[in-house]
Amino acid sequence: MRVIALMAAAALLASCGDGQSAKAGPKTAVPARGAAADDQGAGQQKFRDWLAVCDNVGTCKAFGPASEGTGWVRIRIPAGPDATPSVAFGFWPDDGDFRGPVTARVDGVVFEAAAVTGQDAPPVAIVGPDRARALVDAMAQGTAMAVNAGSETVPISLTGAAASLLWIDEHQGRLGTTTALMRKGSRPASTVPAAPVAPRITPAAAVSQAGYGDQDGQTLPAAIEALPAVVQCRADTAFNPDLQTVISSARLDANTVLWSVPCGAGAYNFSSAWFTTTPNGTDPRRVTFPTAAGEPEDQLVNAAYDPATRVIDAFNKGRGLGDCGMADSWVWTGQGFVLKSSSAMSECWGVPSDYWPASWVSE
Repeated sequence: MRVIALMAAAALLASCGDGQSAKAGPKTAVPARGAAADDQGAGQQKFRDWLAVCDNVGTCKAFGPASEGTGWVRIRIPAGPDATPSVAFGFWPDDGDFRGPVTARVDGVVFEAAAVTGQDAPPVAIVGPDRARALVDAMAQGTAMAVNAGSETVPISLTGAAASLLWIDEHQGRLGTTTALMRKGSRPASTVPAAPVAPRITPAAAVSQAGYGDQDGQTLPAAIEALPAVVQCRADTAFNPDLQTVISSARLDANTVLWSVPCGAGAYNFSSAWFTTTPNGTDPRRVTFPTAAGEPEDQLVNAAYDPATRVIDAFNKGRGLGDCGMADSWVWTGQGFVLKSSSAMSECWGVPSDYWPASWVSE
């Protein structure tokens, strides 16, 4: 797509203002119906070196970093009485892939793992379900951990691991039960609360996109160009005329057209504001996007709308490697854009985005 090409061109310009917000919006904002306000129990805590995060359906993840360089381990456990933990880990090997046996080792005890290589991402290792619980128990009580692939060994810090697991036990109601990760007891698993139900979202019906898209030569309706927010975006991107042409459009329904306007670019991020009009370009409205934190967003980063799924995906890189940052998606329901998913990795430890902790999920 042209957006990707222009993002690469914009990366050469260090003078741009990535993430700048338009100072003023149009006369009416598209309502954030279905916003993820009143998040039911999602949270995040840092415990020394470790990070623990739980989402809106109670699934929790705890991450520990490599004590030297880039590497990580992740413990994941869903909510509910029948849930069991899983363990994944990864690091950037010297030759770009894991070679030889892949293992995790805690205080001399070895746990075998299977390597999973993702496209354009560092490899990840998964510990089998038959050994995952034993590895979690070892990490909760252990003093030294390392992950290995062939001749390469990466130390993992366990400082904060026990506190992270205890926090998850508290969050999921596992304290004192046989399922607790850290503080086990005699209470049966049946006393652990059930997982909350994920919100269900129904996308609007797909409609023809004839005449819309991101084709060359596309121009914004005059009513959008005249909005103060768009005038500001145009001023913020005046340093790059090519960037200002990165306009996309999509028909949302018979009466609504979606438009994106470039508002800034940086070394690896491209920001845009979104608006709707009637098919003849009148009645411009600013689109605001609900978030898991409850504060709506009026600009998105590295975002694109897919008319086949009615979903806008955004990926805000924390650094160029893309191993930290934020990833969010919204569904067009016919009434507005509803938050579909939200994940973020606040620490740049080399974790591929597929393994980032979520704060919001839906069906």
